[in-house]
Amino acid sequence: MSEIPNKGVDRRAMAGLSAGHLFTDLNQGAVAALLPFLISERGISLAAAGSLLFAATVSSSIVQPLFGIFSDRRPVPALMPLGVLLAGCAMALVGVAPSYPMILLCVVLSGIGVAAFHPEAARFANYVSGSGRARGMSFFSVGGNAGFALGPALTTPLVLLFGLPGALFLALPAVVMAAVLFHELPRMLGFKPEVVESEGEGVVAAPEYWGPFVRMIGVVTVRSFVYFGLVAFVASYYERVLDMSPAFGNTALTLMLFGGAAGTLTMGPLADRFGRRTVLVASMLVLPPLVFCFTLAGPFVGMALLVLVGAATVGTFGITVVMGQEYLPGRIGLAAGITMGLSIGLGGVGAPILGLVADNAGLSFTMLVIAVLPAAGLLLALTLPRGMRAYESV
Repeated sequence: MSEIPNKGVDRRAMAGLSAGHLFTDLNQGAVAALLPFLISERGISLAAAGSLLFAATVSSSIVQPLFGIFSDRRPVPALMPLGVLLAGCAMALVGVAPSYPMILLCVVLSGIGVAAFHPEAARFANYVSGSGRARGMSFFSVGGNAGFALGPALTTPLVLLFGLPGALFLALPAVVMAAVLFHELPRMLGFKPEVVESEGEGVVAAPEYWGPFVRMIGVVTVRSFVYFGLVAFVASYYERVLDMSPAFGNTALTLMLFGGAAGTLTMGPLADRFGRRTVLVASMLVLPPLVFCFTLAGPFVGMALLVLVGAATVGTFGITVVMGQEYLPGRIGLAAGITMGLSIGLGGVGAPILGLVADNAGLSFTMLVIAVLPAAGLLLALTLPRGMRAYESV
């Protein structure tokens, strides 16, 4: 290993990676914000709008493991700035694309940029975190959380002021962030571990733990079902069940997402101190009673509970990325691509399934289903090995 990994998180390098994560995932949040304007100003159908969202999800999430495999075999650090640049510039062109096929192409290209950024950036987030990997990955993850939230907040005013061509301004932060990452690349490369070789045998293969990795991905998928279900239905629950205004419901959802960001920053250090598995198990353990109590509470107490729900749900995102990299120490790009991309994409399938439940049995029953789901994640988390940090043996 190089001399740096035994130290704590390098703040300068992590700030660049987290900011890159923010300005990459900003474009995923921008997709949803642009859809109403594309429907009203370009006349695309609801089905076509849904197809754009699906294309963005598939190209950004499902493709990520392929970039992870590529980066494990032939690392290309330049994919970080190039990914940010492609994601932002392609999304910027959505506003001026002359036809639906061109709009779809721009959305897909933006998603590919997002997919290209994540595995390589997660690799370097691992490198620059030193001995505090869970803490460092939490800082990296919170950048993505902020980007999702900032996407609509930035895109909507731009389009209101300038019309759909206002989306062109989304290229500006992408260009600036890409330039920053290109500038920082030489320094970040200094954190890359040296290849360990034995005489006459080439690279020593680190042990891989596919069984625990697959079970951990099961936990991540369950968590994503819970997360996407809450994102999809919390605002509607406030409006239809608690008889509150749509603005009140959106405020509750925003508080939940802020709780997730706070949980991300809190749980990383806790995982470094008490163990990844311990924190993951605890999050799955507290989610059912928290969500169940939310269904019994009024609107204001419910908001406070949603902050805790957000912290428990989103707070372990960075931790599971680190766990995946520790289970597959020789394939940390693939591990990141699956934990951040594929598993979350699969979890997103849960939203329409839960939507069918809501249509047929009501939102109250749907919230009870969401409350029960973490029990499956808890059972899987309990099967994971204790105190295992496979990557540290490399």
